[in-house]
Amino acid sequence: MTKHLKLALLAASVALLAAPAQAHRTWLLPSATVLSGNDAWVTVDAAVSNDLFYFEHHPLQLDGLSIVGPDGKTVAPENTSKGRYRSTFDVKLAEPGTYKVMVINDGVFASYKLDGQNKRWRGKADQIATAIPANATDVKISESRGRIESFVTSGKPSTDTLKPTGTGLELVPVTHPNNLVAGEKATFRLVLDGQPAAGVAVEIIPGGIRYRDKLNDTKVTTDESGTFSVTWPGPGYYWMNASVRDDKSTIKNAQRRSSYTATVEVLPQ
Repeated sequence: MTKHLKLALLAASVALLAAPAQAHRTWLLPSATVLSGNDAWVTVDAAVSNDLFYFEHHPLQLDGLSIVGPDGKTVAPENTSKGRYRSTFDVKLAEPGTYKVMVINDGVFASYKLDGQNKRWRGKADQIATAIPANATDVKISESRGRIESFVTSGKPSTDTLKPTGTGLELVPVTHPNNLVAGEKATFRLVLDGQPAAGVAVEIIPGGIRYRDKLNDTKVTTDESGTFSVTWPGPGYYWMNASVRDDKSTIKNAQRRSSYTATVEVLPQ
């Protein structure tokens, strides 16, 4: 082995040791979260990636995209497109107040045996009753509901769009998500099916993973009321994620996984 080859292998080993843990993360990233003036616009990137917020894996599917305006009415996305590494769309902020941008994914996964062969199935909850043959054995079913959100405010912040729907894992901001400032503490609540989600681990990661050798993540746990707090170490975009597993699926004998992800922007003091 040549000296140069040895050095190259050593450098590669050091790089692997220094690299942060890789994990695919789903996210929405608005071009801005606080705007002023009439007829403001934002462009939102949607992707699945290892780094935050960098496009290097594949685009986020927008089948479950929904945008709710300050008046509670649905806002249609404009100029929707899907590229190799990201999806994008524009949102017109025609009314003052806070908008919630979200992608909700519901699905069911099942595995079973039929005539001695292993089978798998993916679909929706209302399809599973007829999807699995009656003579199937070793049936295992899991239901998942993922909610990915971000918030954008034009003019004065409002709170009507921040109310939970009572389905799945949701964030109920105590501190308005478009009023986050570096060095200050923000407080939020997690609810599961409208009830406090106690003892849930929440991971908070600042963007820019690609440009540092540490994740710099913060991990907190909700209290009995589902409340958690975080003091932002600096300005920028942050990714928050939590998930819960239980046996409260509406499907008989199924396990359920509920997840919540949000992108928020923290402004400088």
